[in-house]
Amino acid sequence: MSPRDPRRAPVTAAEAGAWADTLVHHGLLHAAVHVPTGQWLVQRTPTAPVRVLAGPVDVLHLAAQLQAHARTRGSRIR
Repeated sequence: MSPRDPRRAPVTAAEAGAWADTLVHHGLLHAAVHVPTGQWLVQRTPTAPVRVLAGPVDVLHLAAQLQAHARTRGSRIR
């Protein structure tokens, strides 16, 4: 089995926005806002501090981390 091909296209703000919306919808993030500077403001819970992400790549990286954490938690519950 060969490893997956590395990403060829750059991450767009629209793709990051779709991931951010999905993470909020599924409760993995409380809020995610794209600001005019290209940065993203994200908050895990209503009382958590707001994190500043530099751009769309960081949003996808956060999505991967949250998914991995959710999968790990889910497998321990089963």
